[in-house]
Amino acid sequence: MKHLHSTLAVILLLALIIAIVITLVNYLGNKPYNRKIALIGLISAHLQLVIGLVLYFTSPLGFQSLDAGNMSNSVARLYFLEHPLINILAIVLITVGYSKAKKLADAKKANQTVLIFYVLGLILILSRIPWSTWSLFN
Repeated sequence: MKHLHSTLAVILLLALIIAIVITLVNYLGNKPYNRKIALIGLISAHLQLVIGLVLYFTSPLGFQSLDAGNMSNSVARLYFLEHPLINILAIVLITVGYSKAKKLADAKKANQTVLIFYVLGLILILSRIPWSTWSLFN
């Protein structure tokens, strides 16, 4: 499951970068909002969330390690608190951005909304990836 979660993280990062770049091109070129491109980022984020929640509740590094003593251990705190909390917040931002843009009639504003929320989500995700222990690098 950990390897699947790490592999899906790469897919999520690529999907978000592609969605952000295409939306930025559309925004700068006054082109129409491409909802399908934004949907790719949304679906990959939600898929990653589902796999992450399964891993969180079944892994000894996740919910099972929830203990006040682990708060002083930075690696344990990253896995059971910071990583899930920040990434859920990032996925909420991505979802809100997609939902708000879907309701907007103005293409420029829809592109701008997706850009803002997806970039914020991407920054949060990148800030809480455990780079040193990521299975793709080991």
